[in-house]
Amino acid sequence: MKIYLAGPYSDKDPSVRASRFDALNRKAGELMKKGFHVFSPISHTHPIAVCCDLPLGYDFWEEYDRTFIEWCDEVWVLRLDGYAQSKGVDREIGEARRQGKRVRFIEVESMDVHG
Repeated sequence: MKIYLAGPYSDKDPSVRASRFDALNRKAGELMKKGFHVFSPISHTHPIAVCCDLPLGYDFWEEYDRTFIEWCDEVWVLRLDGYAQSKGVDREIGEARRQGKRVRFIEVESMDVHG
């Protein structure tokens, strides 16, 4: 199964962004070990954005993310602090539903999936 792993990223505090990046990487790795094919937009774009001085906000990455939502079978949202308030996550969920993709929610400390 191909999974688009969404989660919050943006924050004024760089340590919060780094913590979210790390948590998404860890969850993507867990899923990959279980045999899932995972695209984690934060994991894949954060290093490029930092290295190449690209914008960090969702507006810049929206079209790019839409392409990978088309690729996936399902969108899974990692329930990190701030996910419910994240405009980017909200837009990813909306895009997934617009495309008829199933949206599930996954816990940080477990492999439990809801949705």
